[in-house]
Amino acid sequence: MPEWGRGKRKPKLERASTIQRQTPAALAELLGQGEAGSRGSMSPHVRNSKSNGSCISQFLLLPFADTRQLQLLHFCLFLGIYLAALLGNGLIITTIAWHHHLHTPMYFFLLNLSVLDLGSISTTVPKVVGNSLTDNRTMANSLRDNRSISYTGCALQVFFFLFLIGAEYFLLTVMAYDRYVAICQPLHYGTLLGSRACAHMAAAAWASGFLKALLHTANTFSVPLCQGNAVGQFFCEVPHILKLSCSDTDYLREVWLIVVSCCSAFGCFVFVVVSYVGIFRAVLRIPSMQGWHKAFSTCLPHLAVVSLFLSTGIFANLKPPSISSPSLDLVVSVLYLVVPPAVNPLIYSLRNQELKDALRKLMNLCYSEEIKCLFPSAHNL
Repeated sequence: MPEWGRGKRKPKLERASTIQRQTPAALAELLGQGEAGSRGSMSPHVRNSKSNGSCISQFLLLPFADTRQLQLLHFCLFLGIYLAALLGNGLIITTIAWHHHLHTPMYFFLLNLSVLDLGSISTTVPKVVGNSLTDNRTMANSLRDNRSISYTGCALQVFFFLFLIGAEYFLLTVMAYDRYVAICQPLHYGTLLGSRACAHMAAAAWASGFLKALLHTANTFSVPLCQGNAVGQFFCEVPHILKLSCSDTDYLREVWLIVVSCCSAFGCFVFVVVSYVGIFRAVLRIPSMQGWHKAFSTCLPHLAVVSLFLSTGIFANLKPPSISSPSLDLVVSVLYLVVPPAVNPLIYSLRNQELKDALRKLMNLCYSEEIKCLFPSAHNL
C-alpha cells in the first residue's frame, strides 16, 4: 500500500481503537451526560405538552373592563353580590339546622340547595385574593389586573363548576317530586319521603353531578390545545376551552357526553313540568283560599328558582350566534352564575312564613345572647 494512503487512514483507525478501548461504564456515563443535556435544554412548555398533550401552562381570562375605574366598580359589584349570597344562604343553613320544626324533607332539600349555591358562587367569584385556587379570578383581576389562571386551577374550576351546577339541577328535580307528593299524595308523604329516602335522593343528586363533572372535565382537558391560551370568558368554561383545540375533530369525543347530558337535562325538565301540572290540578280542587295560599307559598318559590335557573342557562348556551358578542356573553354568564345563588334565599324567604318566623326567632336569640354578654350585670338585675 502506498505511503500516503496509510497516512490518511491512520487517524481514523486510532480514533476507532480509542472508542473500542472505552469500558461499558464509561460509555454509559457519556450517554447519560448526553441525555441529561438534552433534558436540560427542553423548555417547560415542551415538557408540559408531552405530559398533557398541550403546550399551555396557564390560561388568560377575559377582563370585564380596561380602565381602572370600571375594574374597581366591577370588584365592588361582585363583592356585594357574593356577600349577599354568603349572608342569605348562610342564614338559611343556620336557621334550618338550628330550628327543629324545620327538620322536614322540604327544608332538608333547601339546606342542600343553599350549600350548592354557596359552592357554585365561590367557584366563580373568589373571596380570598391569596388563595392558591382562587387568586386569579374575577375579584383579584379587578384589584391586581391579573388575568392568568394555571392549567390545574382551570381544570379544578371546570370540575367544581360542573359538579355543583349539575347537582343543583338534579336536586331541583327532586324538590319538585317532594312538592308533588306533599300536595297530591299527602297521606303517603311520610312513607315516600322518609329520612332515609330523602338522604338517598340527595346523595343521588350529588353523585350524578360528580359523575357528570368528572367525565366532562376529563374529556375537555385531554384534547390537545394549540390555538393560544386566551379564554373568551371571565372563568374557565368548557365551550371556550374547546375553541382552543388544534382542530375541529379533536373534541368530537365530547359530543356524545353533551348528547347524554342534554337528554338527562331534558328528562329532568319533563319530570318537573309533569309534577307541576299535577300540583296545579290538585290545588285547583282545594275549596278554601287558605289552602290555596298554603300550597302556593311552598310551590311558587321552587318554581321561580327553577325558572330562573333554566331560562338563564338555556339562553346562555343556546342563544343564536347572530346576537352573540363578548359583552353579551359576560352579562348572560353573570345572570346564570352569580345572580341565582344571591337571589334564591330571597325568593324562598319572601313567601315562606314558617322560614321567616324561624329566622326571626334565631335573630332575637342571637341579639339577646349578645346583650347578655355585653351587659351581664343588667341581666342579673
